[in-house]
Amino acid sequence: MMNKGELMTKSELQNKTVCLVSLGCDKNRVDSERILYKLNQFGFQIINEPSEANILILNTCAFIESARKESIEKILELIDYKRGKAEKIFVVGCLPAKSLNEVKEALPEVDCFLGVHCDDKIIQSLAESYDYKLKEDDNTPDVACSRIVSTPEYTAFLKIADGCNNKCSYCTIPQIRGKYVSVPMEQLLAEANELVANGVKELILVAQDVTRYGEDLYKKHKIVELLQELSKINGLEWIRLHYCYPEFVKDDLIKEIANNKKVCKYMDIPIQHIDNKILHAMNRASTCEGVTALIDKLRKYCPDIAIRTSIIVGFPGETKVEFKKLCEFLKNYQLDNVGFFPYSREYDTIAYGLHKQVPNVRKKHRLKKLVKLQSSIMYSKAILQIGNTLKAICEDFDGENYTFRSQYNSPEIDSVIFVNKNDVKDCIHLGEFYNVKITNVVKPFDLRGEII
Repeated sequence: MMNKGELMTKSELQNKTVCLVSLGCDKNRVDSERILYKLNQFGFQIINEPSEANILILNTCAFIESARKESIEKILELIDYKRGKAEKIFVVGCLPAKSLNEVKEALPEVDCFLGVHCDDKIIQSLAESYDYKLKEDDNTPDVACSRIVSTPEYTAFLKIADGCNNKCSYCTIPQIRGKYVSVPMEQLLAEANELVANGVKELILVAQDVTRYGEDLYKKHKIVELLQELSKINGLEWIRLHYCYPEFVKDDLIKEIANNKKVCKYMDIPIQHIDNKILHAMNRASTCEGVTALIDKLRKYCPDIAIRTSIIVGFPGETKVEFKKLCEFLKNYQLDNVGFFPYSREYDTIAYGLHKQVPNVRKKHRLKKLVKLQSSIMYSKAILQIGNTLKAICEDFDGENYTFRSQYNSPEIDSVIFVNKNDVKDCIHLGEFYNVKITNVVKPFDLRGEII
């Protein structure tokens, strides 16, 4: 027990257990991994059970109302742990960056709020909250991969940039995370090399827009050069691209995906809508004609490419006409996977003041219709896979079935392939690649296969 006015020692602080909970996107996950690295380097004991932790850290998401609601609910849940072992609660990330004054006033039980890019501040803030005076030798130098990877050991996200220069009328991310800032290529390559040396076989490149990579640092887009350099790393099998804005997917990138054996034939292209009137209201640079021409070109150069996108339904001004056009686009272009989101009216965005807001009931009805339509499309495409043999990585075993994933599927968001243990003759290892022949479809659109 410390006496009043007595400073805490480093060993006493290091004895504190810490649990970090991360919400939101994969970019947020990387931020959480960097925080974990700092905690570990200082000497904190990191645990996974919040009820057993002295220090609780929540990395929040806040870009739409539902994300903010989830963050608030999780904070309230963590506050309850103060009746037990929890001594400190730190809330970090997007929610404090967006609404610091509001959350500080509403949640006085929280000991500290820190915004985005807070990994360099977390130790100092924790030390201050416990009356420990940091010394010069408490600061440990960063290494190439200053993260504790929370994904399976064979897959990791590589965050190549932060922030966003796109000024979509519905989005708060530029206000929260600032302008687009690329990570220097040499830093990314050092990080990637260390990740692969530690067992990573799949790198998923993430940013708000990976196609813009390099425009701030090098005054030109260098995503193709980055892919080429990453491909030289021995032991790296797959490189996957997430969040390629359609207007910046140029011919050199398309050809690199088609010809580079390490780059997955997979692209996540967030189009958000297909009607030109709605796209203009969204302040998107793309058009219906540009998006459809891009899809045609991708399929021309890389016929087997899997295309994933995200679509906002119920944006202000979306009538039956624009919604019907969206449905027709999905029917005609048969995309491999689509994430649908009802429009969230955010107070500090241009779209908040647009006329002809769509009622929530209508949004939900249209959302349900789109999900049903896309599910039917995905089931039909899954049927066409029967008889094909795919290179796939083994991700899980539940005691009955092994779970595999091919280059055409990203982890956690796309479909998978199941192989029953009774159909396996040899020993299967998680994180290893196998040739899997597709034998059936497991509704709604997962696959069943056998090891070849």
